[in-house]
Amino acid sequence: MTTVTCLTALLKHHNRTLMMLKGHGLRYASLLHQEAYIGGKWVGAASGKLFPVTNPANDKVIASVPDMEEADTRAAIDSAYEAFKTWQKTTARERSLLLRKWYNLMEEHKEDLALIITAEAGKPVTESRGEIGYGNSFLEWYSEEAKRIYGEVAQSPSASKEMIFLRQPIGVAAMITPWNFPNAMITRKAGAALAAGCTCVIKPAEDTPLSALAAVDLAEKAGFPPGVINVVTTSRANTSVVGELMCTSKKVAGVSFTGSTAVGRLLYKLCSDGVKRIGLELGGNAPFIVFNSANIKSAVEGLMIAKFRNSGQACISANRILVQEEVYDKFLEALMETVSKTLVIGDGFEKEVNIGPLINNSQLKKVERIVNDSVAAGAKVELGGKCHSIGSKFFQPTILSNVTEDMACFQEEIFGPVIALKKFKTEEEAVAIANASESGLASYFYSQDVSQVWRVARKLETGMVGINEGLISAAEGAFGGVKESGIGREGSRHGIDDYTYLKYICLGGIN
Repeated sequence: MTTVTCLTALLKHHNRTLMMLKGHGLRYASLLHQEAYIGGKWVGAASGKLFPVTNPANDKVIASVPDMEEADTRAAIDSAYEAFKTWQKTTARERSLLLRKWYNLMEEHKEDLALIITAEAGKPVTESRGEIGYGNSFLEWYSEEAKRIYGEVAQSPSASKEMIFLRQPIGVAAMITPWNFPNAMITRKAGAALAAGCTCVIKPAEDTPLSALAAVDLAEKAGFPPGVINVVTTSRANTSVVGELMCTSKKVAGVSFTGSTAVGRLLYKLCSDGVKRIGLELGGNAPFIVFNSANIKSAVEGLMIAKFRNSGQACISANRILVQEEVYDKFLEALMETVSKTLVIGDGFEKEVNIGPLINNSQLKKVERIVNDSVAAGAKVELGGKCHSIGSKFFQPTILSNVTEDMACFQEEIFGPVIALKKFKTEEEAVAIANASESGLASYFYSQDVSQVWRVARKLETGMVGINEGLISAAEGAFGGVKESGIGREGSRHGIDDYTYLKYICLGGIN
């Protein structure tokens, strides 16, 4: 592709997308970028190559962004490395004020940011607005936490010494973020890193780079110095090369990744050579348990949130639904009625729609395979069960019953709008099934029995537990898993831990 052809493609997609988004209320065209951001400049790939970004609801190309490779990534890392030399010396108050300015700008432009998410990720606009609110909350939270990165003074064993522990920033933080929450997964990582005094190199998912670029546009306007935040865009073909350099470069001090367990394992191995700091938020296979004492109406409402948000494309989506036999029929009846009456599938820009498309063909085929394999193994389709005819990436909201533990819908993380129901008899049985997984990110259960609430919460082998609640994410919460679901925590005061190290200072010779 020649330079002229590239520029023509950029202009064509940009104008067409602007017209579409303006039709839905976009106010600031400047937020729609088709260049990456390195060293405080908006730049293309050194090769001049581009890759397309498509709207999964209608398969239309909405933008073309730089397809960056190793040289571009090295330039971004170098820029962050140089910027760290001065950024680490800023005061907590200075960093706090910049984060607050970024937060204020993100709030001011939240409607435009939501429209961009819907255009590239397909989720309903109401959900996109919710993501922006959630994402912005991390900037607000870490603007405050920046001033609360405390050290310690320990009691010395000797009268001639003082023992002091300081927390200092680790350096350049590389961040590889997913497509399912393209705004919030960036602010959750970058907010903590910047508050700690680190600089960032961000690689957004190839399906959703526009949200990252829009957010960084506002970070630039907030006044972050050149090189402190960098964004490298790359296609799927170059992702492995870019990711490998982020993990192996001696100028990168830490890596934060949200995505699949398989990729997380690979990045973990790559980071081991340099003994790098690594934060991993990986796949889940969340159990959702409904006990006999549960409020059935509340349990159904909680499952609707925990399962169908973003069409089930969330790492903490309820995946294995366990219902105690006494309330099973009542729960299934109420669930089927709620799903049938309340879910509207379609283009995320349409007002009544609350279920959008899956992100890409690969994801659609995975969901279709899991459902077909489970049905072939004996699961019963109570509702849905097939691809939807309104577009190439839509799958019907689905309910499967007669599910057994060995079926694909219980063994694999579905990442789609599919509910898999299994009946159980006793609390011990439910807990055993829930814990029979290599994943340990989130779990949910509904019960009105106080003793049972404490027993089960302690026994579940997950990093997060929602009790009578289907929405557990918040900036104040410590987000993360156990087992193969990851390392470290994001959000809360613990989110800064991955971006600081403890320095022990021993001051001697005191008379």
